[in-house]
Amino acid sequence: MTEKDISAYGRVYKKHTPDIMKTWGEFNSAVFSEEREVPVKYLELIAIGVAMTTQCEYCIESHTARAVEAGATDAELAEASWVAAALRAGGAFTHGRLAFKNAEEHRHTH
Repeated sequence: MTEKDISAYGRVYKKHTPDIMKTWGEFNSAVFSEEREVPVKYLELIAIGVAMTTQCEYCIESHTARAVEAGATDAELAEASWVAAALRAGGAFTHGRLAFKNAEEHRHTH
């Protein structure tokens, strides 16, 4: 299924929850506004890192396009990618410590 095939289903949101769609659009526009303290290029690089972490290919595509339009370089895109990779790895490391804690507790109760 292509993005065009999927994007057509946005009409379901518009039909059943137009108020939420309107609010969502306004919120998204406010978050990525040029009136923010953080420049748009950096907002978009943050969004790319988050999108890579959540693994949303559509967010990666759209925020990459916006970042490039705002002047992001390939080096900046690469660094945003590595930041996302480091945070995902850090999450696994942290959850590994939780596994050790849970194992210890399990051993003491059984």
